[in-house]
Amino acid sequence: MKKTYLLFASALTLGFTACDTARQTQDPESQVSSGSTVAGPTPVGAVMSKDGLRLFAFDDSQKYPESQLRLNTPAAGGVVEPGPVQFDYDLSNYQLTRMTPHSNAEHMANSHQGQHIHNIVDNEPYTAHYETEFTKELEEGDHVILSFLSRSYHESLKHQGAYDLRVVTVGRPQERMGFDTNAPHMFYSRPKGEYTGPDTEQVMLDFYLVNTDLAPDGNKVRATINGTEFMLDRWLPYVMEGLPMGENTIKLELVDNNGTLIPGPYNSVTRTFTLSQ
Repeated sequence: MKKTYLLFASALTLGFTACDTARQTQDPESQVSSGSTVAGPTPVGAVMSKDGLRLFAFDDSQKYPESQLRLNTPAAGGVVEPGPVQFDYDLSNYQLTRMTPHSNAEHMANSHQGQHIHNIVDNEPYTAHYETEFTKELEEGDHVILSFLSRSYHESLKHQGAYDLRVVTVGRPQERMGFDTNAPHMFYSRPKGEYTGPDTEQVMLDFYLVNTDLAPDGNKVRATINGTEFMLDRWLPYVMEGLPMGENTIKLELVDNNGTLIPGPYNSVTRTFTLSQ
């Protein structure tokens, strides 16, 4: 009898938590102005609403704190020949191709192939990989390679050890890149490509930070969505609602507390994506 009561109480607690999460994203009282000043970080679930757009962060995804990713080849600082380059990762405590459980996954674009690795070269649109070994075409030159673990609905794992950043030289380039792997950097991840049907209702915004974090009195990401500006002071995934059908444009900038762009080759990026019925 005692065991039954504990199970019932646990179910009630989970139900109340789910209801509270839903209320945070829908209750008008939780809305904040995108330009308002608060004592602490913008609360998770608080809706920033402006020009018909709604933006809110979520932080209830399943956590994988023990997951580790490391790129073995190509080696950091190594030299490879132009053409198809072999990529080989060490992966622990994370299962590729598994569908990530999440209450919001049915409302967002979700890969039917499951969890995967995002491989980003020179901050170009990522390629998704569902195995730890693959080949990828690389042209001659120095290339910045960021790899990180991704949930099936493309949300990145953001803890130390879930990513790998390195510079690899392809061929014998005459001009070299002076990329500082220890400086603050931001890389673009989502949204990407075309969204159709129900996937257009909630579109996830996700980016990757290295050597920095966000705070109300520190660095921030300025997200300009179709010309409307939002200041993001938490490194979390965000949901965008109210986007029009057709082509949408988003610009992300890593800025300091004064709104000044932080130097870095990828700390300002503009991308387009498309919504269709």
